[in-house]
Amino acid sequence: MATQERTLREEARLLGSSPQMRRIAETVAQVGPTDITVLITGESGVGKEVVAKAIHAASPRSRKPLITVNSGAIPEGIMESELFGHEKGSFTGAGELRKGYFELADGGTIFLDEIGELPLAAQVKFLRILENGEFLRVGSSVPRRVEVRVIAATNKNLDEEVRAGRFRPDLLFRLRSVIITIPPLRERPEDIPALFAQFARDVARRNALAFEGIADDAMDLLVAYRWPGNVRELRNVTESMIVLEKGKRLEAEDVRRYLTADAAPSGTAGRFLPVPLHRTVEEAERELILRALLEIKGDLLALKTLLAERGTPVGVPEPSGGANGPERELRALSLQDMERTLIAEALERYKGNRRVAARALNISERTLYRKIKEYGLS
Repeated sequence: MATQERTLREEARLLGSSPQMRRIAETVAQVGPTDITVLITGESGVGKEVVAKAIHAASPRSRKPLITVNSGAIPEGIMESELFGHEKGSFTGAGELRKGYFELADGGTIFLDEIGELPLAAQVKFLRILENGEFLRVGSSVPRRVEVRVIAATNKNLDEEVRAGRFRPDLLFRLRSVIITIPPLRERPEDIPALFAQFARDVARRNALAFEGIADDAMDLLVAYRWPGNVRELRNVTESMIVLEKGKRLEAEDVRRYLTADAAPSGTAGRFLPVPLHRTVEEAERELILRALLEIKGDLLALKTLLAERGTPVGVPEPSGGANGPERELRALSLQDMERTLIAEALERYKGNRRVAARALNISERTLYRKIKEYGLS
C-alpha cells in the first residue's frame, strides 16, 4: 500500500512554475479534500490525467481506487456495459455477471476522460449517478448505489456540443461545479525545463542510462518550440532523445533532429522535415520512417559533394533520373521497399529486439509487428 501511495504521489506531481500551473495547484489543493465534481478542460496532451490524479491524491479517497476510463476508446455498443456492468445472460456473450467501472470505483474516484465522446444514452445514466449515486446494470431492474467521486475531462467545447445536440445541457450544468482549464504548453514555456528534467530522469532510470544533461542552447530550442502535441509530445521527444542518443549530453544539433518544422523556433526553417497536422497514426509513423530515409539520402548526397570537392570521381545524377550508385538504388525503390529495408536493418542492428528497434525507428511496437508480418520479416 505504501508503494502504491508513493507511486500515486509521483504520478500526480504538478510540475511547472508558471502562474497558470500555480493557480491550478492552488485549485487542486482547495477541491481535493472535497467530493465536488470537477471538469478538466484543455487540448489533447496537456496533462488532464495528471491533474485528475493530483485531485485524487489530495482527497480522503486516496487509499481507494482511482479508475480511469477513456470514453472515446469504448465502442458505443458496449459503453453501458463497461460503465455500469451487466447481468449474466443479459445479451449474447454475457456469460457471467460483470461489474462496471463505477462499481469498481466504489468508495474512490472515477476519472472519465474524453467525456464529450459519451453517447447520449449513456449520458442519461451517467447523470443519474451524479444526482443520486444510482445506476442499473445492463439486464437488471434492481437499482444499485455507489459512492464515487467523479472527475471528467474533455478537449472539446461542450457548449458547442450542446448546441449541436450531441451533449445534454443538464449534464453539462451538473459537471460545471468546478472547471479547471489547463493551458497548452506553448502558453507556459517556463514549465518546459522542469517537465524535461523529470521526463529525462524517468526514462534514464527505466533504461539504466546515465544522462549527461542538456546544453543551454539546446534547452532554448525546447523552450522556443510550440509543442503542438503539448506535454505528451515533450515526453515522447525527451524519451526518444535520451534513448537514441544513449544518454549523452544533448547539444542544439541533437535536439533539432527531433523537432518538426511546422512548430519549430523562428530562424530554424529548413532544418526540419515538415510534418503536417491532422494525420492518422499510421501516416505519422510512415512519415517518421520517410524522415529517416531522407536523412540517409541527404548523407549520401553530402558525401558525394565532399568527394567531388576533393577531386574524387563520382557519378553525377542525370536529369532523366539516371543516377549512379546508392542514390540510384534509393530512388528506384518504392516506399514499401524502403520501409522494408529500413526495418530489416534496424532488426539486424538490434539483434531482433523489436522493442529497441521500434524506438530506433520512432514508431510503435504495434506498428513494427504489423510491418514485420506485412513484409515477411519474422
